[in-house]
Amino acid sequence: MPPRIRLVFLGLSVSLFLIAAVPLYRELSRRPDIWWTPPTMLVPLAEGRDRAQIYARGRPVEELLEAGQLRLVEDGGSRALTSGDIGLRFNNWDRVRAESLPPLLVSAAACGVAAFMFLLILTGRLAYRGERAA
Repeated sequence: MPPRIRLVFLGLSVSLFLIAAVPLYRELSRRPDIWWTPPTMLVPLAEGRDRAQIYARGRPVEELLEAGQLRLVEDGGSRALTSGDIGLRFNNWDRVRAESLPPLLVSAAACGVAAFMFLLILTGRLAYRGERAA
Protein backbone atom coordinates (compact mmCIF):
# COMPACT_ATOMS: atom_id res chain seq x y z
CA MET A 1 0.00 0.00 0.00
CA PRO A 2 1.43 3.40 -0.93
CA PRO A 3 2.57 5.47 2.07
CA ARG A 4 0.12 8.32 1.41
CA ILE A 5 -2.87 6.01 1.25
CA ARG A 6 -1.67 4.22 4.36
CA LEU A 7 -1.39 7.57 6.17
CA VAL A 8 -4.92 8.56 5.08
CA PHE A 9 -6.37 5.28 6.36
CA LEU A 10 -4.44 5.58 9.61
CA GLY A 11 -5.85 9.10 10.07
CA LEU A 12 -9.38 7.89 9.33
CA SER A 13 -9.15 5.03 11.81
CA VAL A 14 -7.78 7.36 14.52
CA SER A 15 -10.61 9.82 13.80
CA LEU A 16 -13.22 7.08 14.05
CA PHE A 17 -11.68 5.90 17.30
CA LEU A 18 -11.77 9.39 18.82
CA ILE A 19 -15.34 10.02 17.68
CA ALA A 20 -16.44 6.76 19.31
CA ALA A 21 -14.31 7.27 22.44
CA VAL A 22 -15.68 10.71 23.34
CA PRO A 23 -19.14 9.44 24.48
CA LEU A 24 -17.49 6.65 26.47
CA TYR A 25 -15.15 9.07 28.21
CA ARG A 26 -17.95 11.54 28.89
CA GLU A 27 -20.13 8.84 30.48
CA LEU A 28 -17.35 7.26 32.54
CA SER A 29 -16.09 10.60 33.88
CA ARG A 30 -19.47 11.90 35.11
CA ARG A 31 -19.99 12.67 38.77
CA PRO A 32 -21.83 9.77 40.41
CA ASP A 33 -24.03 11.93 42.65
CA ILE A 34 -25.84 13.94 39.96
CA TRP A 35 -28.69 11.46 39.63
CA TRP A 36 -30.18 12.10 43.08
CA THR A 37 -33.33 14.18 43.42
CA PRO A 38 -32.20 17.67 44.49
CA PRO A 39 -32.73 18.44 48.20
CA THR A 40 -34.94 21.39 47.27
CA MET A 41 -37.32 19.08 45.37
CA LEU A 42 -38.00 16.41 48.01
CA VAL A 43 -40.84 14.09 47.08
CA PRO A 44 -43.60 13.85 49.71
CA LEU A 45 -44.06 10.46 51.31
CA ALA A 46 -47.49 9.93 49.74
CA GLU A 47 -46.20 10.60 46.19
CA GLY A 48 -43.21 8.30 46.60
CA ARG A 49 -45.24 5.19 47.42
CA ASP A 50 -44.79 3.70 43.96
CA ARG A 51 -40.96 3.83 44.25
CA ALA A 52 -40.23 3.37 47.95
CA GLN A 53 -41.88 1.93 51.03
CA ILE A 54 -40.38 2.75 54.41
CA TYR A 55 -40.87 0.48 57.41
CA ALA A 56 -39.93 0.93 61.07
CA ARG A 57 -39.88 -2.29 63.11
CA GLY A 58 -42.01 -4.04 60.53
CA ARG A 59 -44.75 -1.42 60.32
CA PRO A 60 -45.22 1.10 57.50
CA VAL A 61 -44.12 4.63 58.37
CA GLU A 62 -47.42 6.07 57.11
CA GLU A 63 -49.29 4.00 59.69
CA LEU A 64 -46.94 5.15 62.47
CA LEU A 65 -47.31 8.78 61.42
CA GLU A 66 -51.11 8.61 61.50
CA ALA A 67 -51.00 7.08 64.98
CA GLY A 68 -48.59 9.80 66.16
CA GLN A 69 -45.98 7.25 67.21
CA LEU A 70 -43.03 8.89 65.46
CA ARG A 71 -41.52 11.72 67.44
CA LEU A 72 -38.63 14.09 66.86
CA VAL A 73 -36.65 15.20 69.89
CA GLU A 74 -35.02 18.62 69.58
CA ASP A 75 -34.12 21.38 72.03
CA GLY A 76 -35.21 19.34 75.02
CA GLY A 77 -38.75 18.82 73.74
CA SER A 78 -40.39 16.33 71.44
CA ARG A 79 -43.13 16.63 68.89
CA ALA A 80 -44.99 14.13 66.74
CA LEU A 81 -44.00 13.97 63.10
CA THR A 82 -46.54 14.34 60.31
CA SER A 83 -46.34 13.05 56.76
CA GLY A 84 -45.45 16.59 55.63
CA ASP A 85 -42.28 16.45 57.74
CA ILE A 86 -40.86 13.54 55.75
CA GLY A 87 -39.48 13.90 52.23
CA LEU A 88 -37.81 11.40 49.93
CA ARG A 89 -34.83 11.72 47.61
CA PHE A 90 -34.51 9.16 44.83
CA ASN A 91 -31.42 7.95 43.03
CA ASN A 92 -32.35 7.79 39.33
CA TRP A 93 -29.05 6.23 38.22
CA ASP A 94 -30.68 2.87 37.41
CA ARG A 95 -33.09 4.46 34.95
CA VAL A 96 -30.43 6.63 33.32
CA ARG A 97 -28.02 3.69 33.05
CA ALA A 98 -30.66 1.54 31.33
CA GLU A 99 -31.31 4.29 28.77
CA SER A 100 -27.64 4.98 28.02
CA LEU A 101 -26.39 1.39 27.76
CA PRO A 102 -27.20 0.67 24.06
CA PRO A 103 -25.44 3.79 22.69
CA LEU A 104 -22.43 3.08 24.91
CA LEU A 105 -22.21 -0.47 23.59
CA VAL A 106 -22.26 0.85 20.02
CA SER A 107 -19.49 3.33 20.88
CA ALA A 108 -17.41 0.57 22.49
CA ALA A 109 -17.85 -1.64 19.41
CA ALA A 110 -16.85 1.24 17.13
CA CYS A 111 -13.73 1.83 19.25
CA GLY A 112 -12.82 -1.83 18.89
CA VAL A 113 -13.32 -1.81 15.12
CA ALA A 114 -11.29 1.39 14.75
CA ALA A 115 -8.45 0.04 16.88
CA PHE A 116 -8.46 -3.21 14.90
CA MET A 117 -8.33 -1.35 11.59
CA PHE A 118 -5.53 0.87 12.92
CA LEU A 119 -3.47 -2.20 13.84
CA LEU A 120 -4.16 -3.88 10.49
CA ILE A 121 -3.04 -0.82 8.55
CA LEU A 122 -0.06 -0.12 10.82
CA THR A 123 1.31 -3.66 10.53
CA GLY A 124 0.74 -3.81 6.77
CA ARG A 125 -1.72 -6.71 6.93
CA LEU A 126 -4.27 -4.70 4.99
CA ALA A 127 -2.18 -4.30 1.85
CA TYR A 128 -3.33 -3.95 -1.73
CA ARG A 129 -2.26 -6.93 -3.80
CA GLY A 130 -3.14 -6.38 -7.42
CA GLU A 131 -5.11 -8.87 -9.47
CA ARG A 132 -3.38 -12.10 -10.38
CA ALA A 133 -3.42 -13.50 -13.86
CA ALA A 134 -5.09 -16.89 -13.99
